[in-house]
Amino acid sequence: MSKRAGFIALIGEPNAGKSTLLNRMVGAKVSIVTHKVQTTRARIRGVAIEGDAQLVFVDTPGLFKPRRRLDRAMVAAAWGGAADADVVVLLIEAHRGVTEGVKRILENLAEVTKGRKVALAINKIDRVQSPALLALTKEMNDRFAFAETFMISAEKGHGVDALREWLAGQMPEGPWLYPEDQIADLPMRNIAAEITREKLTLRLHQELPYQLTVETENWEERDDGSARIDQLIYVMRDGHKGIVLGRKGETIKQVGAAARAELEEFLGRRVHLFLQIKVRPNWLDDAERYSEMGLDFKDGN
Repeated sequence: MSKRAGFIALIGEPNAGKSTLLNRMVGAKVSIVTHKVQTTRARIRGVAIEGDAQLVFVDTPGLFKPRRRLDRAMVAAAWGGAADADVVVLLIEAHRGVTEGVKRILENLAEVTKGRKVALAINKIDRVQSPALLALTKEMNDRFAFAETFMISAEKGHGVDALREWLAGQMPEGPWLYPEDQIADLPMRNIAAEITREKLTLRLHQELPYQLTVETENWEERDDGSARIDQLIYVMRDGHKGIVLGRKGETIKQVGAAARAELEEFLGRRVHLFLQIKVRPNWLDDAERYSEMGLDFKDGN
């Protein structure tokens, strides 16, 4: 059989379940999943194999009304991911229905996708009754000509296989884009930084998570097969440093332990993780930080 390969953009509002769906499709955790909105900053690609097709998923930041430079760069990255893809999947939450945010996305969809196939995936279907699902399906398809509609639960896996099989059939013929055993095109240094940022996001509350970033400064392979990873946590103010440290250093200790445990599971070997906090007041306006996150600094203008 001839091989197929192509790019699929997952788009939707923050927290619609895009990262959960990506991880479910790929069968591994390549995108950070938290209960906070706007956690996916970069366009993380996950790679899945379905029959003779290689599916390269572009997990875009959630589409929302941008306020700051970082927000604007994230939204530009999301629409850029949709514009570059072979197929687009719009993910919405069953229990939230057609929100103002979904309406805004639908307004831009036709122009950005320019005739490419767009599928609708209604997620979290276990939260609503069948009549509400049918009404939502009708309303969404009245608003936009979706190529196909799927009812799924990304968290539990319901309906995901059918979506993956359909996507495989839509991929253009051509050689695979990545080696068969590769699940993501993010460098391990970035994945490691994302894992630590996820743990920080889960531990901290309010605005702080969006005002910090994590970078892997050093990665050293050791003779005994383990890895030493040094990471920097950038915060904007001295006061934030204290929040990340926690009382008697408890918060950063717990974050470090959780991140190390996940990294060891991901890599399948021992990890020595060292975290440092640095105050950098203007990191949100620092072009270098944006390229580290896979975002375009200019898009934030």
